[in-house]
Amino acid sequence: MKRLSLLLAAALLHACAVQKKEPNVNLGGYPPEFRAGYLDGCESAKRTVGHKKDEQRFKREPQYVTGWHDGFDICGKQKK
Repeated sequence: MKRLSLLLAAALLHACAVQKKEPNVNLGGYPPEFRAGYLDGCESAKRTVGHKKDEQRFKREPQYVTGWHDGFDICGKQKK
């Protein structure tokens, strides 16, 4: 699982490194929980105030948490 997460992070970083503005990431092969977390995390990274995070899902869905962190990290790097 850890290896898969690292591979996923590397693939997403590579995809975002090629883009200039918005990350154009194909999340089609990932579970819905991961996709929702990624989009919320990415939106949170773009905001100047507050986070977009479903607290209930964050507490009970590990895929949502992983997606949120990946989206936040990758889109946060795009913002700079």
